[in-house]
Amino acid sequence: MQASILVVEDEPSIQELLSVNLKLSGHNVVRAYDAEAAILILSENLPDLMLVDWMLPGMSGINMVRRVRSQDRTRDLPIIMLTARGEQHDKILGLESGADDYMTKPFSPRELLARIQALLRRRAPHSTQDVVEKNGVRLDPGSHRVTIGSRHITLGPTEFRLLMFLMKHPDRIHSRTTLLDKVWGSGSFVEERTVDTHVGRLRSALEVTGHATMIETIRGSGYRFSEQSVVIRAADMGMSPMHNSLS
Repeated sequence: MQASILVVEDEPSIQELLSVNLKLSGHNVVRAYDAEAAILILSENLPDLMLVDWMLPGMSGINMVRRVRSQDRTRDLPIIMLTARGEQHDKILGLESGADDYMTKPFSPRELLARIQALLRRRAPHSTQDVVEKNGVRLDPGSHRVTIGSRHITLGPTEFRLLMFLMKHPDRIHSRTTLLDKVWGSGSFVEERTVDTHVGRLRSALEVTGHATMIETIRGSGYRFSEQSVVIRAADMGMSPMHNSLS
């Protein structure tokens, strides 16, 4: 699967190594040495995927990813973060900033290419435009919008895919392995605990309307989208049950 890839890396030798391997695999490569240059490139041409170094001069890679995710035009852009920081909390920070995947230097060019292909592949199955609506939550893949009543819920691309899968398969328990396969894609190199991070981000986004309870943790088994949790919660709070749209 050929793609246009933006490489944001300030070390000339590493940037050259990445570019050569990507071009040998048939990809089109665009280079940037800092975040400011990359943002200018993104304003003119949108690539299929972006590789971002954490330690960039000026704006850091972390802050750049956050900025990219905050813009409607680039919100869904696949991003792999490259860094020498390999501690678990650094990986979590990288993923929480909005990166789809995280690779610690030094890494194998072959593994990077495999991760790029996995990331590009896993986006294709979710091209369906059918709207999904349950418990007052409306998910529209065509516009990448999630709305609850009149409120727009902002989700990152991974959280959006995760919610869509769970809503399409309600009241079933899905293990972390299953979610990695169905949401991240078969052949993904992401660790199972990454699922917990993204579930937490999804719940935080849904908390504002009280819908976080729809995403249930089944201890020792995985996660489940419950179609009844919001109604139960409303009743417990002495509120009138929210209208359900069940299918």
